[in-house]
Amino acid sequence: MMDAFAVLSEPRRPWVDLDRLKARFREMSSPLHPDRFQSASPEEQASASARYAELNSAFNQLRDSRERLPLLLQLESGAPPRDIQRIPPGTMDLFVEIGQACRDCDAFLPRLTAATSPMLKLQVMREGLEWADRLQTLQSKVRTRQEELETELRQMNTLWEQAPAMGTAERAATLPLERLEQIYRALSYVARWTEQLQERIVQLAIG
Repeated sequence: MMDAFAVLSEPRRPWVDLDRLKARFREMSSPLHPDRFQSASPEEQASASARYAELNSAFNQLRDSRERLPLLLQLESGAPPRDIQRIPPGTMDLFVEIGQACRDCDAFLPRLTAATSPMLKLQVMREGLEWADRLQTLQSKVRTRQEELETELRQMNTLWEQAPAMGTAERAATLPLERLEQIYRALSYVARWTEQLQERIVQLAIG
């Protein structure tokens, strides 16, 4: 398993500053640009290309919380996140509300193409606009939940900075790994809800 934190010399923490991460990636990858190796040997070119690919992979993993958190959990606990289907704390209300809205919207969508008379089409279009507003309101709730989770990750950094040294028995007991796993699963739901809502908003728009 690649340690993306080590590859980019990034401190092992739940939240990363994306601007700083991008700057670090550019600084480390710039010397590996193919233009700098045009006259190099095939071995040197291959080595530079492999190193650039490693940096790029590490950057993509660390910039996305859904990729970064399972890596951090595995590095700290020695095992990947558990496959738990239980709804994470703080997300049940949204889970129910979004699930019901998607089912109701799916039942409405066929009416967009089934309407034939001008009056019926106008009525269905108005309902479609109401549905779009409802789904966009839910999108706003999902974004708010995502921001809350990201803020909690940012606050967790202090605990990682103050934790015992890596490799010590006390470290895993000190770090809130269970809560970190809950946040990871909650962010997975957030991503899924975002896709589900956006897909139906697009379907309403194209009618």
